Amino acid sequence: MTRILAVANQKGGVGKTTTCVNLAASLAATHRRVLLVDMDPQGNATMGCGVNKADLEASTCDVLLGEVSAADAIVSVPEGDFALLPGNEDLTLAEVRLLQEIGREMKLKTALQPVQGLYDFVIIDCPPSINMLTLNALTAADGVLIPMQCEYYALEGLSALLDTVEQVRVTVNPKLEVYGLLRTMFDPRINLSNEVSQQLVDHFQDKVFRTIVPRNITLAEAPSFGRPVLFHDRNSRGSLAYLALAGEILRREDERQPAAAAAH
Repeated sequence: MTRILAVANQKGGVGKTTTCVNLAASLAATHRRVLLVDMDPQGNATMGCGVNKADLEASTCDVLLGEVSAADAIVSVPEGDFALLPGNEDLTLAEVRLLQEIGREMKLKTALQPVQGLYDFVIIDCPPSINMLTLNALTAADGVLIPMQCEYYALEGLSALLDTVEQVRVTVNPKLEVYGLLRTMFDPRINLSNEVSQQLVDHFQDKVFRTIVPRNITLAEAPSFGRPVLFHDRNSRGSLAYLALAGEILRREDERQPAAAAAH
């Protein structure tokens, strides 16, 4: 059963791409088959995996516009043992062109269907805004993983994202759910961080991952080397946090199997 997770938050700089790259590497380290889809025109996930976004033969843009198949655009990541559907600034063009097309929010879902069975997890890095690219990701996904910093404005942005998730669920993707909230760049010495963290747990309860990703210099450095933190410094706090997150997600999936079987 393939689990497709869109990693989304319209607020930039909350650790979305960091989460995508390092969660993909951590799940792959547990021998799961993983595809990372870069839907952000900045192409940071692509670069963070050690793939040059300027040299792509085919990208997510070409796939969304139906010019190549997903299978022909997917590349292997140099370090990390997972697959990547790479993206770059051409995605801005894709977004503009999609606006004129019928069924425009279904393009990614349709493109992934022939390949998704090859993977246990498909992780989609969304742009830091609610636009046509993000809507494509939400339409294709089973769940939304929301990375967020525990700061004052974070909760405000969260409600707008939750409204969008609900709209997508009602209109085009009834199976879409909030898969989990991930606290990122966490500094326990800051009182406000602890307060916001507690508010999240009080309000969302078991939707909040137990794993907390700390502020960690190694996590910030790893992308400049084009590698997941697992291969940059395996024993860093950042690396251990994403390995823990992968473990938590796998436990959730194991718990779902009997429930899903009982429902049928």
